[in-house]
Amino acid sequence: MFSKKKRREVINRQLHCVRRNLASIDELKKYADLTLLKPSLYRELLVIGTLYQQQQYMYDNKVTSVDDRIVSIHQPHIRPIVRGKAGAHTEFGAKISISVVDGWTFTDTISFDSYNEGTELISQIEKYKERFGYYPESTHADKIYRNKENRAHCKKHGIRISGPSLGRPPKDEKLRKEQKDIQRQDEAIRNQVEGCFGVAKRRYKLDRIFTKIKASSETLIALIFMVMNLDKALAFLSLFGQYYKQLLEHFLNFISLISQGEHLKRRVIQ
Repeated sequence: MFSKKKRREVINRQLHCVRRNLASIDELKKYADLTLLKPSLYRELLVIGTLYQQQQYMYDNKVTSVDDRIVSIHQPHIRPIVRGKAGAHTEFGAKISISVVDGWTFTDTISFDSYNEGTELISQIEKYKERFGYYPESTHADKIYRNKENRAHCKKHGIRISGPSLGRPPKDEKLRKEQKDIQRQDEAIRNQVEGCFGVAKRRYKLDRIFTKIKASSETLIALIFMVMNLDKALAFLSLFGQYYKQLLEHFLNFISLISQGEHLKRRVIQ
């Protein structure tokens, strides 16, 4: 385990090596244009230059973070996201915000930047209005979304937001019990979002995105949720297809019985 002083010495030597190599490349630029490199190598060279500047800044200012910090040369759009979970304190990948309406999943945001999800509720409500032409009756969101600004926006448009009301709980025991029952139902509805993520990871490999390019990763994530909706639609159509198939069979059997009855009636009359 390195001490803080020893760690800074090692980082300084590494930065010196990178600085020396970048200076050598700058000398070579006098004799050959860097555009002769393969596009992938040229892109990585630019990323390494930015990465060096970030690391040198953190070393000089004795800080451990910087805006838009690069943690992967091959995927410079990836950002470290501190989650505070027991198994993984820091995660790397896209942050996805979705809305679930009557079991259908809508992808609202796919971003690789670390941001506060609580600022997105208003935009998600407005997207709901764009899709359906009216505001939702209620919105069931996590605690991080229940801030003052979001509550005011929901109140303005007559939208009930899930979670406990502000202020002290009512003294009336019956009313307090009703509020707890509503909160329990809201949490059950809210769990549909977590369930969608769970299904997307288990059945559609949302947790195994191996694409390197940012646009490719965003497209693949959007396709996963689209396929989830298609599977739901196919299951819905299959269910009704079986129902209508059975209904048609009963109808044909009924027609057949009527035909047999009419044939028997003609025979008796003759």
